[in-house]
Amino acid sequence: MNKIQYHHAIVSFYAYQDEAMNLNHLAIFQAVAASGSVSGGAQRLHLTQSAVSRQLSEFERTLGLQLFDRLPRGVRATEAGKLLLVYANRLFAIEAEAEAALGDLKRLARGRIAIGASRTIGAYLLPPLLAAFRRLHPDVELSLMVDATKVIESKLLAGEIDIGFAEGTVGSDFLDYRVFAKDELVVIAAADHPARASAPLLPAALVQYPLLMHEVGSGTREITEQALAARSLQVRPAMTLASTEAIKQTVATGIGLGILSALAIRTEVDAGLLAVVPVKGLRMQRPLYRVQLKTGWISPPMRAFLDLLEIRSRAT
Repeated sequence: MNKIQYHHAIVSFYAYQDEAMNLNHLAIFQAVAASGSVSGGAQRLHLTQSAVSRQLSEFERTLGLQLFDRLPRGVRATEAGKLLLVYANRLFAIEAEAEAALGDLKRLARGRIAIGASRTIGAYLLPPLLAAFRRLHPDVELSLMVDATKVIESKLLAGEIDIGFAEGTVGSDFLDYRVFAKDELVVIAAADHPARASAPLLPAALVQYPLLMHEVGSGTREITEQALAARSLQVRPAMTLASTEAIKQTVATGIGLGILSALAIRTEVDAGLLAVVPVKGLRMQRPLYRVQLKTGWISPPMRAFLDLLEIRSRAT
């Protein structure tokens, strides 16, 4: 049989492996080839010599090829055997590599977590958590994308991210929503804004000042409008800005008031650039959700991440 026929036999084996070959036979073949004898292969596999000899002969009959020349002392691979050994070594090397990779995943020595978060959570709540996780598990790769809740949910359903964090829910029967924290919206002003002298404001007085707000469809704006509508007050924003940072910077000029997450303005309040303006009887609080596939598998890195999230949530 020439080399073309040998290659054809190998291809046929992979195409019809249920009939032609199993990994047990291949492991026995590799062990015999590596040791140079049937007895040596049996010792490697902790099997009897007769069992190895019988299965090796069965393997050769199934393939229709002789893999070894039987010598007075040991065996020697035929051309077919040498060719098959290349593939056997490659296959078992991949198997060992796969086992090592899975072991690394279990030990958190490798892995990846793709995270999606809505604006406030992604910018102000998650960074300290991600930094803490990185210190604990430096070999796990983390990625974070920030987008609207509906985008995060669609990416979860498409398998593009592993976990999402949202300030609201669009709703899907395939997703599990769990509250992991609460967020409070507060009225903010420049440190020297005249509204501070009248604080605490009445809700009706609040809407008399120019209000700077997020765009329509934003979770922050939706909750603000609902809270004021419950008091028969209608919001007419003097300015609509798509960025939390833009709202903070503009409010700091003294041109008007803003309503943002308390998480988003800590640094500016501590620095004296912005101040919280209390409003009587107005408390705007919203749940923050972590979102996952209901039937999704939780990898070891993800389990470690969720455990850390739970510890941080209890501490706040």
